[in-house]
Amino acid sequence: MLRIALVVLVLGTLAGSAAGTAEASRYVRYGVQDDAWLSYGPGTFDSRLDELDRLGTSVVRVTVVWPEVEPRQGVENWTRYDELLQGLHDRGIAPLVTLWGTPRWANGGRSPNWAPTSTSTFAGFARRAAARYPFVHMWDIWNEPNQRRWLRPTSAKVYVQKLLNPAYVAIHRAIRSVQVAGGSTAPRASTGGVSPVDWISQMRAAHARLDAYAHNPYPLRPNETPTSGACDHCTTVTMATLDLLLRDVRKAFGARTRIWLTEYGYQTNPPDRLLGVSYAAQARYMSQAALVAYRAPNVDVLIHYLIRDEPDPARWQSGLLTALGVRKVAYQSFRFPLTQSTRQGLRTVLWGQIRPGHGSTTYRLQQFRNGRWSSVGGNRTTSTRGFFTRTVRAAKGARFRVWSPSDHSYSAIVTVT
Repeated sequence: MLRIALVVLVLGTLAGSAAGTAEASRYVRYGVQDDAWLSYGPGTFDSRLDELDRLGTSVVRVTVVWPEVEPRQGVENWTRYDELLQGLHDRGIAPLVTLWGTPRWANGGRSPNWAPTSTSTFAGFARRAAARYPFVHMWDIWNEPNQRRWLRPTSAKVYVQKLLNPAYVAIHRAIRSVQVAGGSTAPRASTGGVSPVDWISQMRAAHARLDAYAHNPYPLRPNETPTSGACDHCTTVTMATLDLLLRDVRKAFGARTRIWLTEYGYQTNPPDRLLGVSYAAQARYMSQAALVAYRAPNVDVLIHYLIRDEPDPARWQSGLLTALGVRKVAYQSFRFPLTQSTRQGLRTVLWGQIRPGHGSTTYRLQQFRNGRWSSVGGNRTTSTRGFFTRTVRAAKGARFRVWSPSDHSYSAIVTVT
């Protein structure tokens, strides 16, 4: 899918007081995906897991590539995934496993994006993966099958009959209390593809079986933010038109179907001077997207893509770290998202989280006044999942941040708009 990132919108606010907590979403968890960094990044694997701990990551999406595991039929090598998945599990980080790709022996000698010729081979792979990793309880079938570069034939019927439904049955037989997501759609069709809106209806017609619907709600238009700037009459689905996804999934698969937002991010300038937003805008959008996911009914997961920019500037540059490993502003926005929720006159509501959100956490809201940062209301406590809301009196342009005593660190700065 074409991943495009875009421009501005300002956040934030705080003042006065009126502290509180909010639990609009009972389930939403925030995570990351960066398969290359996780396996081959700088330092040791343990040091990279330490980085995930510092970020407060509660879930990590990992793509298990079938041709890599079983390049020849019956000859399997799970070594890389054993280390990745067991390492995450040992740290208390939930793996969300995406199964993707077909070996040449299973699809008539074609590239990995071609569906298998048999309905049983992918089911067998899914069954063996689930049996090997019984601690994995979130499984995602394929990646962006509505685009031609990820699945051929690009057909919802093929996807459901040869990939999703066989894997759904196999994984549920192997693991109890498991969730299997289908869809995993890109936000638009691209050349030769199918829009996510049409894909959902076609999956329903093909009698898709799933516990959650997965989608990658990347922005697609210049000046698009997590809450505005999208095409509201199109068949594309981005974060700004998330209500369209919720409506169509509910209609197709029922009101209890969960939603997983399995890839999302904004590229930055530098280094991407064509598609990137500023570091400050990336940080703002990250916090705004976290609030959108929190408010949305049935949304359980929001995954940020990537941890570290790819070395080639022509590739994806949405990392929390630069290619040289320097922290962007968004690094702090991931750890401590803080954004303006609502504002009426001087009455502003701020929303945020101290991650990873295991138990109540002490935090301190600060406002920049008279040339220095001053506490607003002293120490407060988050909800048991790390969330908080604060109502303050603040004029446009007021700046706020959050201090986490346990982490000895600050959030990114939020400016009232």
